[in-house]
Amino acid sequence: MSNVAFINEFSLETSVLEQEKQLKTHYDSKYKTGWFLMKGTPRPSFTLNLLRDISIYFDSVKQEMHDSKGDKYDYLVLASDVKGVFNLGGDLELFRQYIRDNDKDGLMVYAMHSVELVYQNMTHLDVDLTTISLIQGDALGGGFESAISANVIVAERGTKMGLPEVLFNLFPGMGAYSLLSRKIGYAAAEKMILSGSIYSAEHLYEMGVVDILAEEGEGELAVYRYIKSRNRTLNTHKAIRKLKDICNQVSYKELKEVAMVWVDAALQLSAKDLRMMERLVRRQNSRLEV
Repeated sequence: MSNVAFINEFSLETSVLEQEKQLKTHYDSKYKTGWFLMKGTPRPSFTLNLLRDISIYFDSVKQEMHDSKGDKYDYLVLASDVKGVFNLGGDLELFRQYIRDNDKDGLMVYAMHSVELVYQNMTHLDVDLTTISLIQGDALGGGFESAISANVIVAERGTKMGLPEVLFNLFPGMGAYSLLSRKIGYAAAEKMILSGSIYSAEHLYEMGVVDILAEEGEGELAVYRYIKSRNRTLNTHKAIRKLKDICNQVSYKELKEVAMVWVDAALQLSAKDLRMMERLVRRQNSRLEV
């Protein structure tokens, strides 16, 4: 089944109340750059509504690129509208509900919407633009996966990133292993996933995960510096991006198969694992209330 067919088959059903926008967008015509900033309610994680809004935004960008014959956008920047947080990852409350109900279909729907986001961002929507992640706050679990799916990763000093899923006996199933193994090698990717450690932006820059290390509070400035520098040799940079597409391919099929392993593993979690997941949700909430 194709990715489009799968998404269409399992369309999201949301109430009027749930239709509140989880994404803030704006367009910089001077630099042909679209910005999409995640909000997230009740916490800045990947709710189904946020995934829906990103999907709608991506569709609108692709339509605008088609209508403008590829001239509307050169860059898309994924960032956060929540101070101190990029994204805290998957919707753990929803995961717990699905697992308690043994709802494999629900988990799979969520996983495939997440995979679609990662794949679209990684392949720059299959149009001639470059995707950028701007990390100005904590990026954990699925938040980290979404960040590293961009073509270029910019992070401010002092930000923290990591994959804590091992704490509740699971693994990041929406692309982390596929993406990290291409950037830092299979052994290093596996070590990062199994450790559950939280890394500084500085450390990840030294490892080669982060492409551009910005000073604290200067993330947007670093993005524009990158754009201006890149535009001076745009033909070369576009060619290099195409080389990366060829040499570091991550197929949709690979991401889907990994997501299927994640779903099966999630359904094997014990009551103890689910309690740990619940504690992590409470920690997230308490930190945001401070």
